[in-house]
Amino acid sequence: MLADPGTELLHSIVIAAPIEKVWAEITKLDGKQRAMMDAVLDSALEPGAPLYYRSTDGKRVFVVGRVVEVDPPRLLSHTQRLTMRDDPWTVVSWELEEVDGGTRVTLRNSGWPEGVKRLDKVDATWKGILAALKQVVESGDVGAGLRFQYAMMRAFMWAMPSGTKTENVPEPPGIGQSV
Repeated sequence: MLADPGTELLHSIVIAAPIEKVWAEITKLDGKQRAMMDAVLDSALEPGAPLYYRSTDGKRVFVVGRVVEVDPPRLLSHTQRLTMRDDPWTVVSWELEEVDGGTRVTLRNSGWPEGVKRLDKVDATWKGILAALKQVVESGDVGAGLRFQYAMMRAFMWAMPSGTKTENVPEPPGIGQSV
């Protein structure tokens, strides 16, 4: 299922680190991704493979999708749907490019149809994720404010919608399949 034409959220940031270090953080499978709200990426990271961002205890799924394309250390593209929102499937592409002073990360979240509610909230979340990614890669961790926010999210995990429970999240449709 590739993105239909429509609105694209686009953000770019330069991280003062080698491309391999940025790629390793974006594709980390063996622990929580600090920039991604402490979610744990679960995927084979090969085209067609399912992709999940889970809670650290594995009981919740926040993002579900399928890998579209992987070209280490330059591109990770996947479909996605947020389990806490009733949004359409979109495509997220992480594009990495070596530049003077480090690595430019360009994030594209495409395929949003016109009229999606609260798209500004999704856009603000992506801005925050990129800023947190820069902080994690350059300094090793997120700041105190995000650590507090993540702790509060963990404390109230029990109150999340039932659709986020791992057992309630269906396998994502295949690439090119209708939803």
